[in-house]
Amino acid sequence: MPDDTLLERRHHLLGAASPLFYSRPLHLVRGDGVWLYDAEGRRYLDAYNNVANVGHCHPHVVAALEKQAKTLNTHTRYLHEAILDYGEALTATFEDDLSRLFLCCSGTEANELALRIAKACSGATGVIVTDFCYHGNSATIAELCTAYPGPEGIGANVRTVTAPDTYRLAPGVSEADASDIFVTQVDAAIAALTESGMNTAAFLVDTVFATEGLPNMPAGAMEKAVAAVHAAGGCYIADEVQPGFGRTGENMWGYQLYGAVPDLVTMGKPMGNGHPLAGVVSRPGLAEEFSAKAMYFNTFGGNPVAASVGLAVLQVIEQEGLQANALNVGDHLRAGLRKLAETHDIIGDVRGHGLFTAVEFVSDRDAKTPAADATSTIVDAMRDRGVLLSRTGRDDNVLKIRPPLPFSRENADLLLATLDESLAAL
Repeated sequence: MPDDTLLERRHHLLGAASPLFYSRPLHLVRGDGVWLYDAEGRRYLDAYNNVANVGHCHPHVVAALEKQAKTLNTHTRYLHEAILDYGEALTATFEDDLSRLFLCCSGTEANELALRIAKACSGATGVIVTDFCYHGNSATIAELCTAYPGPEGIGANVRTVTAPDTYRLAPGVSEADASDIFVTQVDAAIAALTESGMNTAAFLVDTVFATEGLPNMPAGAMEKAVAAVHAAGGCYIADEVQPGFGRTGENMWGYQLYGAVPDLVTMGKPMGNGHPLAGVVSRPGLAEEFSAKAMYFNTFGGNPVAASVGLAVLQVIEQEGLQANALNVGDHLRAGLRKLAETHDIIGDVRGHGLFTAVEFVSDRDAKTPAADATSTIVDAMRDRGVLLSRTGRDDNVLKIRPPLPFSRENADLLLATLDESLAAL
């Protein structure tokens, strides 16, 4: 079917505002490892999708799904080994005190549940988030998504802080100063919530600040901020939907980049490699207190097929050394990007961890003027040349590189060569 016909049908059914990537949307029909294929058989290097965390259609994951789907798939009100095998394997990747598991179907559901737990156990309703964040699309979560506010607006119980942007420090401001400023903002948010009578239930952050453009967090900032939240009776919720499952290379989880251990960890997309699977890992005391106050049940959360898929994903990460690969290839990629910066002045900054990299484009290096239009042009140019990535950041000028974890040095070199060509053509 022609792409224009598909687009017309989509607009009729889903609405013209339903988002699509690229000025010329892709019609994809197949995936294999780090590659995606369109309806005409053209191959694209996937440098963006963390959903297929261990690679598109990984045979071990597909086999686990098929085997369990042929045997039994029902909800979790019956005894079954799959959810226990998976839960034990998953919680073993966390610190000992993060040992209780709730399973659901999406990152939105996970963040919604984590907030319920935090509010129920703290007796408070106030939530602190960063001022350019995204955590999901339910009514409750939409009220704290400051990056893409909807008709709900920002909730009256929400207070915001600005994630430090160490690339754009004001004159005379050091990284240590930036850390202090961040903590001061958190203190002020806590004070405002206390004064309002709502008090502090939770501090919810994407642990690599992906929507903000992956800014580098100054040393000690998160630890001090979390300590202040704990002193106020609130919970630290680490949103690991984007950075989790070995992506940062250095660690299994993004929050482990810092010294503060969360009270609740939320997970989504990469957990099931494309199969709907998400969850919350909690400290035991919080889980037990919440369970004494409310019954949590999710019909499809942790069903035998989903649990079998989740376990297969963990097995692939370990057996194929994908966390170490993320560290090795990510370092190689960023070194190559910094080399490109020597000949392309539009590259203002390169940063990231493991296979999560940000390239900030500027029209003036000295003034650090965001180059949003050029970033959009580059994303489309890369797509036309067979490499898929996207953009992010407050000014929409940050190239977002987040490929499946089997991404190789050879894949990185292809990306670098294609980006060099695309930048030269600007």
